[in-house]
Amino acid sequence: MRAYDSAAFREAYDRVMAKWPADREAVTVPTPFGPTHVNVHGPRDGDPLVLLPGGGGATSASWYAQAAQLGRERRVYAVDLIGAAGLSGTDGGPGPRTVADLVVWLDAVLDGLGVREVSLGGHSYGAWIALHHAAHHVAQDSPRTPRRVRRLFLLDPTRCFAGYRTAYLLHALPMLLRPTPRRVRAFLEWETGGGAALDPDWLRLQEAAAGFPSAKPVTGPRPAPQALRALDVPVLLLVAANSRTHDTYEVTARAEEALRHVVTAVLPDVSHHALPQAAPPELGRRLREFLS
Repeated sequence: MRAYDSAAFREAYDRVMAKWPADREAVTVPTPFGPTHVNVHGPRDGDPLVLLPGGGGATSASWYAQAAQLGRERRVYAVDLIGAAGLSGTDGGPGPRTVADLVVWLDAVLDGLGVREVSLGGHSYGAWIALHHAAHHVAQDSPRTPRRVRRLFLLDPTRCFAGYRTAYLLHALPMLLRPTPRRVRAFLEWETGGGAALDPDWLRLQEAAAGFPSAKPVTGPRPAPQALRALDVPVLLLVAANSRTHDTYEVTARAEEALRHVVTAVLPDVSHHALPQAAPPELGRRLREFLS
């Protein structure tokens, strides 16, 4: 297996970040698990919006197609997940090991950014983290403690309401066991139906992330049903019509059963791994309407 090339990864990361608005800022936030890299855009007095990427080779750079529009009125904070591909680091430590650790990490990021109440969203694994974080804080809310998450959007979330398809896991297995650029590309092209909609720079970043020295990702159960029923914040669930990751309509049906204040929609002509960078216009429109 070819050794991981940190210089090639950083070059690919910077090439995708060049697609962000020119006034984008980069900040580093200290947390108990190591420094966290955050890309920031939008008016300083805008309502804060925190975006979490998917797992694997996804990074905050993947939000480039949405950053300009979302940042017109909001202060956008796109986070590189701790211990995963990106510019966040664990300082040689183990990184988060449990869901509770992820909650502590994300709270530390929000505190370091100086934001108390946020709109929070995530794609795939990032959506799983966002949902767990919001559900955790349901039990913490009180008249003296303002709600931390004001609005929540979940973009084709994994392991939140339904499991993976068997075919998806079988296709992903070679890449997971021995990640190489060629295997990453083959998997993404399979899941996206040929990869025609994938940005070449974004795809090179996914390939460059193969073998990234990341910590073992935190896995765990879906959020508890009682916590989801107690979640009283508005939730927007957007799923990919062509996703090979899970059954799109099973995800929406179970979410509507589990959440009291959820609006669901299916995004046409897009797959799981094409989000959020190769997204139909409907994605941006629905996000803007929901957040406003």
